[in-house]
This record gives sequence, C-alpha cells and structure tokens, in this order.
Amino acid sequence: MAELKENPLHANKLHVKQAGTMLEILSVSTKLGLTSFGGPIAHLGYFREEYVIRRKWLDEKSYADLVALCQFLPGPASSQVGISIGMMRGGLLGGIASWLGFTLPSAIALAIFAYALKNYEVDSAGWLHGFMIAAVAIVAQAVWGMARSLAPDRTRGTIAILVAIITLLWPAAYTQLILIAGAGLVGRFFLTKPVSIKVPHAYIEASKNRRSALIAWILFFGLLIGLLLLRTVVHSRWLALFDTFYRAGSLVFGGGHVVLPILQAELVPSGWLTDAQFLAGYGAAQAVPGPLFTFSAYLGSVMNGWAGAVAALIAMFLPSFLLVIGTLPYWDTIRRRSNVQFVFQGMNAAVVGILLAALYDPVWIKAIHTPYDFCLALATFGMLMLWKLPPWMVVLFSAVGGALLVSLVS
Repeated sequence: MAELKENPLHANKLHVKQAGTMLEILSVSTKLGLTSFGGPIAHLGYFREEYVIRRKWLDEKSYADLVALCQFLPGPASSQVGISIGMMRGGLLGGIASWLGFTLPSAIALAIFAYALKNYEVDSAGWLHGFMIAAVAIVAQAVWGMARSLAPDRTRGTIAILVAIITLLWPAAYTQLILIAGAGLVGRFFLTKPVSIKVPHAYIEASKNRRSALIAWILFFGLLIGLLLLRTVVHSRWLALFDTFYRAGSLVFGGGHVVLPILQAELVPSGWLTDAQFLAGYGAAQAVPGPLFTFSAYLGSVMNGWAGAVAALIAMFLPSFLLVIGTLPYWDTIRRRSNVQFVFQGMNAAVVGILLAALYDPVWIKAIHTPYDFCLALATFGMLMLWKLPPWMVVLFSAVGGALLVSLVS
C-alpha cells in the first residue's frame, strides 16, 4: 500500500497535489516535439528521460506499464504515452496540451513543406526524388525489423506473405481491413504460444471510471462506423477526408510506418494527390522530429490547404485519445487473456504483410527507375541498418544524392 500512495497513478490526492499547469505541460511537451528525432522507440527514451528521470512525474514501473498499454493499442504508441502522461498530470486538458506540444512542431513544418511543394514539379525535382528513394530504405528497414519481431515463426511468417500477395493482387483500402481482421481470427485459432506480458503492478487502479471509458468506446466505434456510413449518403469532400484519416488512426497496428499503405490506398486512387506527392511527403516526414502520424498534416495541406491540415491531423489522432481513455480501466484484465494475445499476434503479422506489399507498390516502383536510383537506395539502407544513422540524416543525404543524380544524368 505504501508504494501505491507514493505513485501519482494510484493516489488521487497526490495526483492533485502534483498536477501541473497547462503551460508547464505544454512547454515540456513542446521541447520534446522540437527535439525528439529517431522514431517511436527513441521517443519513448526521450520521454523516460524527461518525465521519469528529470521531472519525476511518474516512476519507472508506472512508465513501463504505460508503455506496455500503448504498444498494445492501435495508433502511435509514443504519442499515446505522451497523451496519457499529460492526462495524469492535468486531466483531459493536460492530455490535449501534451499532444499539442509534441505534435505541432512537425505538423506545422510538414504543412509548410506541402505549400512549398506546390512550386515544384515533383517528378522532375532531383531532391524530391531523393526523398522518395529514402522512403524505399526507410520502409525496407521497417519491414525487416517488424518481420523479425512480429512474424518470427512459420505460422506468422506465412500470414505475412499471404497478406502481401493478396494486397498486391487486390489493392483496395477495404482489402487491408478485411485481411487484418481475418489474420486476427487465424491467430485466435492457430497460434498456440502467447507472448508473456510482465505486469510491474496494476497502475490501472488509478482509473476506475468505467463510465468515461464506456463513453469513449461508444464514441470510438460510433465514429468509426458512423462516418463511413454517412460518407456513403452525404457526398462531402470534408466528410470523406475526416473519415479517411480517422479510420487510418483507428486501425494502424505495428507503428507509424503502417499508415503508409492504408492512406495511400485511400487517397491516391481517389485523385486527391499523386503517388509522387505522397512519397515525397513521406520522405519529408522522416526528416522532422515528433510522431510520424503528423504526415497527415502534410497530406491534408496538399488536399485542402491549412484547413485540410488541421482536419486531417485531428482526425488522425482522435482515436488515440478515445482508445487510451477507453482502455485504461480494463487493461489489467485484457492483457492477461491469452486469446486476446493470439488475435493481436495474427493482426500484427498481417501488418507486416501489408507493409511488405507497400514496399513494392507504391514505394519501390515509384522511386527506383535506374541503376543509379537503386545504388542510392542501397547506400541509404546501409546507413540505416549498418551505421545506425538517424532517419533525418539519411533523408538529407538522399535528397542531396537525388539532386546530384539529376544533374549528372542531364
């Protein structure tokens, strides 16, 4: 009991005593949003240093448990951890302040990049072609890493390969969703070795407000289904935009890179932007700090200017808020059930297959046209995998290389 009283996640009185101002939460998260390069794993390291070690807003065990929860949920794990810590510190407004600080720096940068891109012909600009080549190496690295952790055995590897084949032969947004759901069922009935989940302690005792959780779940599924149904009746560009990004934010398992094939299948065939514009923005998203999901701000800006950037960004991250609020009171129960683990293992294997398919189409076929392109992609892949250089540095190298290639060829 003494440990629970010392933990702000367990004691409401202590939580109120330590509660920070919105300005404090916003300033700390903005600092992280400006400096957190390197992807979600690196983000979690920055968070631990700032929130656990330096500011002591929560202890090591509570932080580890919070990370386990957010990695279990669909959506951007690092952003969900930041949102959760902000909520613990200052309620729902604290969660919003934490999200704004961590998200806005990269979102604004990518929206500005989208405006600047209008002055360039994407297919002919060498440095933009370099961004697209960098995307090849970055997605290949993501596929390699995810395959080793999420599809390491014969059953899950087979799921990943079959999903990749079906995705390439029947390319559609709904195909991906059906495959993920089907892989979950396969995992439920054919996988037999659940992943052991260590339980440091049940921080979940701090959040027994199941009424709020129920409301969050109703909103989550209500929007997920309702927006899609409404979209078939009301033909509105804004409704279609919000539905597309909300659905992507709700169903992305396995990390931010998986949003690439889901959004590409929705946006490019609809004519909202070209494959070249899509991949150039994806490459640029690797060169900025903060969450990869801010790629949505770039896409929304290309589609509908600043208003589109704001709408896409909100729609993309709204599921993260609802999922965190809705899951906290039930987390201890859910994570101990082996059948739930089997379902998510199958779904994660499907995610590997979807990303593998995206590595070929659109990433590879839109970026690699000559032996020179392949050589540059190979060099950037080596920089990521062997030299462990940060993605932003690799993207800048590839942009310079792309510009040099165009000058040499011409």
